[in-house]
Amino acid sequence: MKSRLLVSAIGVPVLLYVVLWAPKPVMAVALMVLAGIAAGELMQCVKVPAGGAMELTTIFMAVCTVGLVWRHPQLLELGWLLYLLLACAYAVWKGGEEKFHQLMAGAVAALFVPYALSAFLRLDAAGFHRGYLLLPFVFSFMSDTGGYFFGRAFGRHKLAPHVSPKKTVEGSIGGLLGNALGGVVFALAMNTWGGESIDYLGVVVLGLFCSVLAQLGDLTFSLIKREFGIKDYGKIFLEHGGVLDRFDSVIFVAPALSALLPMMN
Repeated sequence: MKSRLLVSAIGVPVLLYVVLWAPKPVMAVALMVLAGIAAGELMQCVKVPAGGAMELTTIFMAVCTVGLVWRHPQLLELGWLLYLLLACAYAVWKGGEEKFHQLMAGAVAALFVPYALSAFLRLDAAGFHRGYLLLPFVFSFMSDTGGYFFGRAFGRHKLAPHVSPKKTVEGSIGGLLGNALGGVVFALAMNTWGGESIDYLGVVVLGLFCSVLAQLGDLTFSLIKREFGIKDYGKIFLEHGGVLDRFDSVIFVAPALSALLPMMN
């Protein structure tokens, strides 16, 4: 509990500063660091040799993906193509030492995860109020919190027992309700102090959809951990685990919001 409180006491103010007030280069660098750490965590999860060419190239590409979204998005497709070609060529050269699941994990770590994290840069570049950059965290946190308390109070029916035995259908419903509440509170705050005019029904519907994504993200990364027999992806957040433990839901919610909010604006 002490380590959890310590991480929260330090992490929450840092998160708020980076998301709401930091200059864009600071936000970009923070996302690059998170993407690089997440790539290393996933590579270690699938037992890629530490410090080897595949791990280092994947970490480098994860950082570059965020950087390209920030500064040179027109080069993103070329960067991804080069990484995939190099990864395949390396796997062929190693003659089977690099397994197919490691190659696919590398693609997820180098391309999907950092692109998802860079959704904050895309939202900012689209001209949205900085407050909207908190929405992926609001929908991830409120879904998780609602699921936890409803699951503890009413949980009877297992949701995905072979993936996450403690999660229940009742907890999943609680996650939906938590996001509906979180959406209303967010809209109220933005309409009152942010000068926005967010439709309450629209943000509730968006919150329900994002709760489904948040729960899917949580279960997906839990499935990977269970398959490879690990408890946490890392220890950078002490008892909270690693980047992929803490941002699993955000990785699914953030890119969805970066795609949907411009359409709803």
